[in-house]
Parts: sequence; structure tokens; C-alpha cells
Amino acid sequence: MSRVPAPDAPTVLALVQAGGQGSRMDVLTRERAKPALPFAGSYQLIDIALSNLANSGIDDVWVSVQYQASSLDEHLQSGRPWDLDRTSGGYRRLVPEEGRGGHPGFSTGNADDLYRLSDHLRAHEVDLLVLASADQVFRLDLAEVIQQHLARGSECTIVTTEVSKRDASHKAVVVSDATGLVTQVLEKPAKPPTGTISAEVLVFDRELVLDLVDALHRELDGDDEGASGLGDLAEHLLPRLVARGATHAFALPGYWRDMGRPEAYLGAHRDLVRGRVDLFDDLGWPMRSNQPDTMPALVRSGAVIEDSVLAPGCVVAGTVRGSVLGPGALVERDAVVEDSVLLAGARVEAKARVSTAVLDESVVVGRGLRWGPCTPAVGSVTRT
Repeated sequence: MSRVPAPDAPTVLALVQAGGQGSRMDVLTRERAKPALPFAGSYQLIDIALSNLANSGIDDVWVSVQYQASSLDEHLQSGRPWDLDRTSGGYRRLVPEEGRGGHPGFSTGNADDLYRLSDHLRAHEVDLLVLASADQVFRLDLAEVIQQHLARGSECTIVTTEVSKRDASHKAVVVSDATGLVTQVLEKPAKPPTGTISAEVLVFDRELVLDLVDALHRELDGDDEGASGLGDLAEHLLPRLVARGATHAFALPGYWRDMGRPEAYLGAHRDLVRGRVDLFDDLGWPMRSNQPDTMPALVRSGAVIEDSVLAPGCVVAGTVRGSVLGPGALVERDAVVEDSVLLAGARVEAKARVSTAVLDESVVVGRGLRWGPCTPAVGSVTRT
């Protein structure tokens, strides 16, 4: 899918913030960046952000990643799966620089990340900057967001979604009036006034936001541990923009889920097998990925498969219910896998049972053993 921009269309750069260590995902992110986590069997989380951007006609895309950056490189292949491998513009991977402003170590939030990359962003002269997290499952035409941004004369547009107030207390809550003008952004409030939160996709006027980032850094002056002081967007930057009176909300019309915790990761896969995830419904809006070169899935005689997703290379001789199996996963005869996610090469041996669990790549659940409900498994689960 491609779009021909109008002669007066603004120039756009997208920055995908692929984040830090993702420590809340426990063993699943010890040796990989969180956006490298598989989703729906054959995809990785970062594929979703990149596919939405590419399908929206945005072909200048940077990826900022600082933890286990090499775990993404082979998969991303210079942006080729999304037609971003080009001489001018296209894909670029950036690591937030430790020396920016004299601040060492990893960035301490997505606004701090923006500050550390601001020299690169200033040198790349575009009109609009799109920020997107690589940790969410969603489908969105960014061209519609940009169109609203321009039509309303916005300085910032925040894509929003609805969650429970309990979940909103862990997110950036967005309060807006009947016209969509944002009047407040609250960072993880104890008692959220609404369940409307930032979906971590935003559009900014590039020059303005970079000026504000620098101004806030001078005001906050960082701390003794090397942080710039900006933290996450909702701590200082978004409230400053909201106070200027030209920040608007754009309501995300479909599915959205954050992948910040193992239970949310498993929950999104439950939604997938129950038909609640709208990412793969439109052939004109493909989710692109660097797919594995392997044979199709194989289902042996006597196997039982219900409401499940099988990636290429899977072999199932046992029972699989309400689960997602990654490339090359194996479920042997008389084994049972229920309400679980098996990543590439995981193996469940004969008469073993896996329930409500996430098995990392190449994990082996030995013959006759039971695993789950539990935290994610890594390594081999064998008899002791």
C-alpha cells in the first residue's frame, strides 16, 4: 500500500521509542528488547508500530532502542519488510546518546529519550514529529491523526484509548472537553477522574516540541544520578503543552493493549484467539514482518486444536486449546496446552500439561510434567 502526498502536505518523521530493559516482563526481556517479543506467533511487537506507520504513508521512520539493541537488528533488516530501506529517508536505528547534556546511562523515560535525540531531530528538518511506542498492540491510520492535527491547528495531538479506572491509575490520564481540547494530563493518578489514557502515540509540531524539551531541561537541571529530569512525557512536557491551549485528543477507534506485564502479554493473546484483536482483519492494511523461512504447521492424526493460532513450523500431535504457538513449537502426543503462549522452538513432551503460561524460546516441559499457572518459563522444565 502506498500513498501519493499532496503538494502542500507537511513533512513527517516518525520516532518509534523501543524503550529500555522492560524489567516488568521478567525473564522474557532479559536477553531481548521488549519490542522484539513475539506476538501472534510469527510477528514481533515492533512490527505493529512499523506496519501502522508504513500503511499510513509515513516512510521516514527512526527506531530508538537502548537495551539489547542487537536483538532487533536481524529482524528489522534496515526496514526492508516495511519498504523503508531507501537512499533518502526511510529506516534509521538510533541509540540515545549518553553524552547529550552530560547525562550518562540509559534514558529515564520517553521525554528524556526525546531530549537525548534532539540534536538528531533538529538536524532532520521536518514539520511534524510522530512519536509511537513499540510496546502496544493496536491498528491506526496515522494519516487521519495528522489530518485532524492540521485542521484544528494543534501543537500536539494525543491518541487516546479507554481502559478501566483501575488500569488508568498506572497510565497517563487525558482529560478533555467536549471539543476534544485537552485540559489536563495526569501521570499515574491514584484516583483517575476518567478511564481515558494516552495510547502512547502522539503528533507534535517538531520545532516547538524540541524547543520545549530544551527549555524544560534547563529549568529542571537534572539530578545527581545523571537523569535530564524530563522523565516520561506526562510528567512535564505534556502538561506544558496543554497549558499552551492547543493540544487535542484523537480517540483510537479499535483495539489497544499495552504489553508492559506478562499477564497483559498473555491477555492480548487470549483476545487474539477469541477474535477481539482487529490487526489482521484488513488485507489492505497488512501487518508486515520478517517471516521465518520454514515449512507450514503440521497437525498429526489424533491431534485436537481449538481456538488457537499456529505459526509456521509447528508440529502438534497432542491437544492445544485457546493458545498461540510460535514457529517450530512442538506439542507431543498426549500432551495438553491450554490458555498459553509458546514461543519459537518450545517443546511440550508426551503426557505433559501446560496451562495459563508463557514458555520462552526453546523451553522444554518434560514428559508427564505440569506447568502453570505461573510466571514465564525460560530454560528447561524437567524432573528434579
